[in-house]
Amino acid sequence: MHCTHCDSENLMPGFIEDSGDSSRGHARWVEGPLEIGYWGAIRTGRAHWLVDAYRCADCFHLELFTRTKDEVGSERPRRPRAR
Repeated sequence: MHCTHCDSENLMPGFIEDSGDSSRGHARWVEGPLEIGYWGAIRTGRAHWLVDAYRCADCFHLELFTRTKDEVGSERPRRPRAR
């Protein structure tokens, strides 16, 4: 992987914390536009993905990637190197 801002390969793994009420402690990406219902965001029946975050140690740019629950046990999800 590399930074899409400065092209450095010095990315530090981390995560985006969700510390809101009744949170699970980590952020998720949910497919589709945000819809707000009576009880909050509507996400029933939508695909959702865990979010991995990597910060560039050189320029401090933040790179975000998604992965499925099935990839939780893997150390680093496979991602194609984009140019």
